[in-house]
Amino acid sequence: MPTNKPLVLVLGATGVTGQSIVDGLLKSGNFRVETLIRSQSVTKPAVERMRTSGVEIRVGDITEDYEKLKEHLQGVDILISAVDARVVGQQREIFRAAKEVGVQRIVPCDWATPGDKRGVRVLTDVKFDIREYVKELGVAYTIIDVGFWMQFFLPLPLRSTVPPELKAISWSFYGGGESKNLLTNLHHIGIWVARIITDPRTINKSVIIWEDEVLQKDAHELGARLSGDGDALRAKRIELSEDDMKKQIADGQVLYDKDPMDFKLSTPLIWAQYMYSMHFLHENTLENAERLGYLDARKLYPDIPAQSLEEYAKEFYGLPEPGVVFARE
Repeated sequence: MPTNKPLVLVLGATGVTGQSIVDGLLKSGNFRVETLIRSQSVTKPAVERMRTSGVEIRVGDITEDYEKLKEHLQGVDILISAVDARVVGQQREIFRAAKEVGVQRIVPCDWATPGDKRGVRVLTDVKFDIREYVKELGVAYTIIDVGFWMQFFLPLPLRSTVPPELKAISWSFYGGGESKNLLTNLHHIGIWVARIITDPRTINKSVIIWEDEVLQKDAHELGARLSGDGDALRAKRIELSEDDMKKQIADGQVLYDKDPMDFKLSTPLIWAQYMYSMHFLHENTLENAERLGYLDARKLYPDIPAQSLEEYAKEFYGLPEPGVVFARE
């Protein structure tokens, strides 16, 4: 049956952010939703779930030649990218093809914490380059950042069975926990995106999605209280200073330089740089986002309920394995 609903193509739909976006678009009922899936991924359970829910699957890869990319984009009204961090820098050709075939709006892969300083986060620098490229193309775009996931901001309970190194990351306590951070439940991202991508106010703008803004020390106190672990969890805190983080960044750079495309080698640097940005440069705040010119999604869409970290924490500590997102790779 013919429909006038805009067709949205999502890149990186099998990732956790991509899945949230697809779910939110479907839930809204306002879009035809399709995804571009690599041939080696079409049998993944996540792809089958999308297909069952009514998502059309296009088989292809953003690294294919230009003419093939144009074929993949036929009929697309809005292109949303949530690609893997390792291929963020390879988005240019599909965006160029999108402009040529008449895609009306592009949302490049951002989905992180705000900031404007180059040389702080290697991944963010690549995203800055892509933003500049999209602006030079002259196609309508929207930049969307989401702060930090609530799923990563709470300390894992003692009962978690994820690897010890992941537990240690969640128990890390930066600069005495005094940093305030914007937070969003990963699973809610798509709800906000469904509103943003058809809003004329967000064309050629940056938007910050956030549901709560919390000091790290308050998040860890929530964890101690709601996990039931109390002082035993407090005792697991790993105090890290600014100098400690600078050393982690230096050590991470050595690994990263061996092979930036290797997930295990690149993650230590990327993570340490994000922690430094959030907890010592204080970039992930509403004040900073507004200073940078971001539109506030909560002001744009006051009818969308925003979940507090405490509300989410009650869900988090009730999960069979709260570290399921942490251990996804």
